[in-house]
Amino acid sequence: MSRLHITTFLVVITILFTSCQEEKVPSAFKPRNDHEAYQHSLKQADLLNTALGIDWVEKAQKSLESPINISPSYEEVVYADEKEATAIGYRFQAKRGQKVQVTVAKLSVESLKTFVDLFRIDSPGKFRHVASANIKELLLGFEPRRDADYVLRFQPELLRGGQFKITIENVPTLTFPVAGKTASAIGSFWGADRDGGKRKHEGVDIFAKRGTPIIAPVTGYIRFAGERGIGGKVVWLRDSKRSQSLYFAHMNEIMVEKGERVNIGDTLGTVGNTGNARTTPPHLHFGIYQNGATNPITHLKAQGSKLKIVSDDLEYLGELVRVNRASRMSINSNGKQSIRLNKNQIAKIIGINHNQYKVELPDGNIGYVNRNIITSLYLPIEILYAEQDGHLLKKPDMHSTYAFVDTDERLSILGRDKDFWLIQNTEGKLGWITDDFKNARQNFTSDTPK
Repeated sequence: MSRLHITTFLVVITILFTSCQEEKVPSAFKPRNDHEAYQHSLKQADLLNTALGIDWVEKAQKSLESPINISPSYEEVVYADEKEATAIGYRFQAKRGQKVQVTVAKLSVESLKTFVDLFRIDSPGKFRHVASANIKELLLGFEPRRDADYVLRFQPELLRGGQFKITIENVPTLTFPVAGKTASAIGSFWGADRDGGKRKHEGVDIFAKRGTPIIAPVTGYIRFAGERGIGGKVVWLRDSKRSQSLYFAHMNEIMVEKGERVNIGDTLGTVGNTGNARTTPPHLHFGIYQNGATNPITHLKAQGSKLKIVSDDLEYLGELVRVNRASRMSINSNGKQSIRLNKNQIAKIIGINHNQYKVELPDGNIGYVNRNIITSLYLPIEILYAEQDGHLLKKPDMHSTYAFVDTDERLSILGRDKDFWLIQNTEGKLGWITDDFKNARQNFTSDTPK
């Protein structure tokens, strides 16, 4: 090949290579969950840079960074305003062996997208997404592989609202292994002394009558079935789903064989007192092993408080109300942090649990108050008549003027927030006036309603 031909060939190759680089097609966006997919759709529709779109993204992040601390099991009915972006975060602890079970029920609007996502807190400010609820059924089940703090985020789509019941529970991952019994039948727990303190109890003892069926708490296969040492007649069952081994000892009778596959509820044998349990009442010694022995109690018994159901009385949900006496608002449902509320403070009811209202103050602070300190705005505190024109504010902020108060206009005083008062005029329009404006008696005459 001549030098000219070689030069021409190299030029062509260079052009082709450069063209390929310039025309490289970017990889398609692949969302990891429905929330990410919806956020991407907002971006594609040029809605993510709107005020409402920005607020939706910011509240999603804020719900993770400033969640409400709860102790499962917990239930709350919440209100999402269709005019505002809404996102709620619940922070709680979950332990290995427990299943985080979340149910969201739509109590009003059915045909809206609702996103329910679970995050593990790996370090301050670092959240790892671990599970999402099915966007249609709104059910989420997750089994932690280690003890950790988690945040559940609830967020509806933009411009849609309604009432939702959120239930968060920690439930056992294993079916109870002795037929007809519950955790109340456990008579000896993990860590108890054995052999005069020479060793510790690596399991729990479940007491029942001799011959009571022992059932498979998981689906798996039998690794061993027979007599072995101090355990007497024992069965080792491999839990394929969780990569752990379950140990059943002191059995009276074994009804499975090595290599046999079993399903949840299949009978493995019966309760007895073989091995070194000959001098004790019949019971099942049950243990769990995964890189060593682990406490079975969290796998068998629900942790935390008993679920307290929210009643059907949803009075005030989504409405503005006022506080009828000086009180305190708990920042979290457990009441460990609180802020002071003055009498007549205006608040919006955005949630209800079994004995509290969750309220949002005009400044955005959210917390819980007792139900008996809340009063409807139906009956005003005071009636004022304007003697000259003034400004009506959209929110308790001097820079939010949106209407005017006319001379002789009748104003119903409904409540306050710091140096501002919420009023309603004769047309039913709500707005705020300043404390100075209200107290300037040269501008108003007043009547107190009877």
